[in-house]
Amino acid sequence: MEFRQLEYFAAICKEMHFSRAAENLCTTQSNLSQQIKFLENELGMPLFDRIGKRIALTDAGKILLEQCHIIFERVDYIKGAITDLKHMEGGRLDIGILPGDGDLLFDALLINFHRAHPKLSIRVTETVDVYQQVVNGTRDLGVTIVPENPDDRISIIHLFHEEFALAIHSDHPFAKSKAIPFEQLQQLKMVMFGPEHQITKVIDSCCKEKGIALDNSIETSTLSTLLSLVEQGIGAAILPRLLLDYLKRDHISAVTLLHPTPSQDICILYRTDKFMGQAAKTFISELQSFIRNVTELSARSSG
Repeated sequence: MEFRQLEYFAAICKEMHFSRAAENLCTTQSNLSQQIKFLENELGMPLFDRIGKRIALTDAGKILLEQCHIIFERVDYIKGAITDLKHMEGGRLDIGILPGDGDLLFDALLINFHRAHPKLSIRVTETVDVYQQVVNGTRDLGVTIVPENPDDRISIIHLFHEEFALAIHSDHPFAKSKAIPFEQLQQLKMVMFGPEHQITKVIDSCCKEKGIALDNSIETSTLSTLLSLVEQGIGAAILPRLLLDYLKRDHISAVTLLHPTPSQDICILYRTDKFMGQAAKTFISELQSFIRNVTELSARSSG
């Protein structure tokens, strides 16, 4: 049994058509059919049922296809491991994060990380589909909320419990309070992210719990615009407490929300069946250390 034959077999399964698979593989249909015949002879069972011009997998074919996926993943793992040994500081790291988290988690961290690993190419993409993109293999790492019922291939490293606070202009009467009940938000004009944003989903869940609706006449997709609107007194926003304490924007006060306090758990995700290079391991370690420092600063600021 040759690896090439398994690749041929998987290509046919993808198309369920010999001629199209042969075209994709840049080989002839006769060569493709011959290689599958060799494979079937070695296994002693047919892999495809041929029904007129159509084909379907036999039970043996289904077993082989399932094992092919595992074999291909292990081969990719081996290639990644060898490449990492040859180019420990090189390569590329692709990270998915939730929109807005770059301002808290990555601006300062990326500068320090790049200085320590200048040969490494890093891509950080803000997306609402962090989890799915890590599952699909589009991203090497993901920083997002802890998923419910995660895929068996996904490993989860807890980062921190994130609480949200009211961001309001320092001249507003609410700014003099350390905390206010959540339902008092009904008295304010709110500026918010769009409905697809994770923060908005958390806020909507709290509103449903309290049976209230907020006056959110302005929506934006960027954090800088949201903060600017709050600084100008146009409206108030609900943002991560860590973010507000870390940025320390002029004319913005952070007020704790009670009953409920909007919150979520943030984690790092990665595929356990994909090779993780030293660069990714180092990045995870430095991100954890960075979060600990930011959390300690926030705690001292609140105290």
